[in-house]
Amino acid sequence: MGTRQGLAGKITLNIFINTMKYEGYGLGYRVKNTWHQSDRNRPSEKNLEDNAGTIAYIIWRLSLEGAKKIHGEGFEYLSDKERVGVINEFVAYLLQSTDRLVFERLRDEDRGTFINAAGRKLADQVQDNLLDIAGPGNYRRPFIRMLNERLNDYATLSFENGEPGYDFTRYFGDRVLKTMPANQTNRWVIDQIMDVSAPYVMKKLKESVRNLFGGDSNPENESE
Repeated sequence: MGTRQGLAGKITLNIFINTMKYEGYGLGYRVKNTWHQSDRNRPSEKNLEDNAGTIAYIIWRLSLEGAKKIHGEGFEYLSDKERVGVINEFVAYLLQSTDRLVFERLRDEDRGTFINAAGRKLADQVQDNLLDIAGPGNYRRPFIRMLNERLNDYATLSFENGEPGYDFTRYFGDRVLKTMPANQTNRWVIDQIMDVSAPYVMKKLKESVRNLFGGDSNPENESE
């Protein structure tokens, strides 16, 4: 039977807090205890950082593609701010999904290191892109604040047997809907997200996680 597990929120086992500072503010996550790999098989910190860079790049590209395809289907952005907001919602959805997918593949502290590193690298992407769009400014802080808020919310939602639950995907669609301009066309974007966009990016993400960490989770890890 699958369980709800995430970086924060309602979870079923004891938790600890793993907080990494980033330019004066925290990118902190609660990480649920999981099975422990032997030291021999445990990935090095460098490997975790490298994999975090890879998955962050994949998440970013999928997020850009997802936001572009929504527009291509006739849904409307009135400004770059709204487009960036939708990209950020894709990022939050995919990062939390990554956490769920590696939950049974990494031991707890390694998982925290990996997700925090991916979050920081994604913040760098946001900073670089918004410098080009909006001019000088510190865009990391509001992005990380948004990311933590979203991850807290997602952590209360279901993700079982390697698949996001209806409530998980519905929340993603609702966040995109609230980010886009309110008009008659965009009111249907939540259906686009749930039926097309989310399944597409999730399929690509799962393939990437499988390539990085192996095909299946450890069979000795049992849900409690």
